[in-house]
Amino acid sequence: MTVQINTDNNVEGHARLKAYIAEELGTALARFEDKVTRLEVHLADENSDKFGINDKRCLIEARPVNMQPVAVTNHADTTEKAFHGALDKIKKVLDTAFEKQKAY
Repeated sequence: MTVQINTDNNVEGHARLKAYIAEELGTALARFEDKVTRLEVHLADENSDKFGINDKRCLIEARPVNMQPVAVTNHADTTEKAFHGALDKIKKVLDTAFEKQKAY
């Protein structure tokens, strides 16, 4: 499972943040490792340097084998909270997608 992490110009994408995100994804989605080929994480601050409530956005796109890609988005007041909210959502979406596939 390949993990790609992208940030916009307003979010610092330092190595420590990228390592943390990759490790969290690997741990949380380990059971899908043979079913997902690629994960893309996009982190953004939607209103730049201005202060705002829930202005940090995390989009996680998963590309399951032999299925259409699925994506989730979460907004929060910090990058970390946005990431963890999106991580919870992608786990639920992948669980549902693979359960539906198993049913047929």
